[in-house]
Amino acid sequence: MNSWILAVRPKTLSAAVVPIVVASALASRVHFEVWIFFFALMSTLFIQIATNLFNDVIDFNKGADTSERLGPLRVTQSGLINKQKVFLGAVLCLFAAAAFGLPLIFKGGIPIIIIGVLSLVLGYAYTGGPFPLAYEGLGDFFVLLFFGLVAVGGVYYLHTGEFHPDALVAGLQIGMLSTVLIAINNFRDWEQDIKVNKKTLSVRWGPVFSRWEVTVLFVGTYFLGGWWLWKGFWLAAVLPLLTFPVAWKVMLGIHRQLPGKIFNRYLALSSLVLIGFGLALSLGLLF
Repeated sequence: MNSWILAVRPKTLSAAVVPIVVASALASRVHFEVWIFFFALMSTLFIQIATNLFNDVIDFNKGADTSERLGPLRVTQSGLINKQKVFLGAVLCLFAAAAFGLPLIFKGGIPIIIIGVLSLVLGYAYTGGPFPLAYEGLGDFFVLLFFGLVAVGGVYYLHTGEFHPDALVAGLQIGMLSTVLIAINNFRDWEQDIKVNKKTLSVRWGPVFSRWEVTVLFVGTYFLGGWWLWKGFWLAAVLPLLTFPVAWKVMLGIHRQLPGKIFNRYLALSSLVLIGFGLALSLGLLF
């Protein structure tokens, strides 16, 4: 069981949970339904877990995960779980995500069908298939789009039956913070990724770009807080600023340190920023 918990990568699941919470808090100003929150949360969690499991197997098969890995232990590479079992677990998680998504499809119709099908397909295509997004430098865009704009906008639409610029802004904020996680992860692993031709943005553009990518994503997130101030939601603008000192610490570390195991600490801190920012934004939107 401990091996499966490790395979699921619990620390990454904040990227699945936070957008659902933020979207629901925003929607509560118009209309909120508990069952939509529950089914959207479960479906998104299972897609995230499936993506993690596919990533575990496929990166091992392609030689991206080796004994030289700087990041957390991977169960396939370490031999803790047979790769066939990990792959099967990923497939089962996709089926679970689809099952939890069915009531949402009945509620939201065509837009949710499109979002659901794309999310399921790209959960595998992130690292697998003929055009793996993570190996072509599109992983960052995928995270920004699906764990930010699509997740927040889609759940807001399910609750309210409409799309709204507020959901776009909140989606961008959460999406950028989620993208920070993959940007730091890829920067940490860029030398290893070069060896296996994994063309992440860090591999394509190098360390200077990677450092500024993280910086721009963080700064852009807080800059967008001005939208909430302009709309009169001053708590939604001010409360998330409480997380900025941690973000600042990560930015300084990324600029001062060479990629290495220390980046695992920056990943953990960035995950805390995502969680804290999401909760603060949600509280600000609720009250």
